[in-house]
Amino acid sequence: MKNLIITMVTSIAITAMGIAQENKGLEIAKAAVQADLGFNSSMVNLKMLLTNSNGQISERALTIKTLELHEDGDKSLIVFESPRDVKGTSTLTYTHKIGSDDQWLYLPSIKRVKRISSNNKSGPFVGSEFAYEDLSSQEIEKYNYKFLEEKENLLIVEQDPVDPKSGYTRRIVTYNKDKGYRIEKIEFFDRKNMLLKTLNYTFYKLYKDKFWRANTLKMVNHQSKKETLLDFFDYNFDANLNEEDFTQNALKRN
Repeated sequence: MKNLIITMVTSIAITAMGIAQENKGLEIAKAAVQADLGFNSSMVNLKMLLTNSNGQISERALTIKTLELHEDGDKSLIVFESPRDVKGTSTLTYTHKIGSDDQWLYLPSIKRVKRISSNNKSGPFVGSEFAYEDLSSQEIEKYNYKFLEEKENLLIVEQDPVDPKSGYTRRIVTYNKDKGYRIEKIEFFDRKNMLLKTLNYTFYKLYKDKFWRANTLKMVNHQSKKETLLDFFDYNFDANLNEEDFTQNALKRN
């Protein structure tokens, strides 16, 4: 009987600890989202460097427009400016807090807008190491959370995707609690729960005294040995973008 009581008490303690870890992980994620609210819309230019497993590098130039929405996830429009073979190719993403996101791809060579199936969200984005699902905004409802550990000013949280169609079983996200809970690193684990990719955020800059943006993102695929580097410049938080800038017709205009 005594052993049974000890077992029950231990079980309750472990359950309570698990709930506490879930709650703390969730609160950290909420703090990160809250710290970035209010930018309304933004536009940024960037350079994409693709490195294959042999070390060969190819370069692309693109523009990203983002519209902040409070009732649902954000909207984004990515347009390739160069080289010539991808110029005009564009991707429109409607992130949703609940359910699968809506995404469309415009291919200027055939002048056609193609809807991206939610079954293909784990596929590579235009040959890069970013998947289509990586293009979505960070929404609280998309994950279950578990706080893992704290290292000085860094908070490490496990995030398990709610969507069964996700290409990941989990993400390990590192937040900087002293810098507006900005993300410093994300580790992605594939469907076999093996480390697939690591995304590092570096060279941060503070805009409008509130919004932290990394000037460099580096995605390393540990399995394919390929890398994608994004260099951001000319951030514009006064673009005054609206819903009309994020439609399927807007895909064709850019």
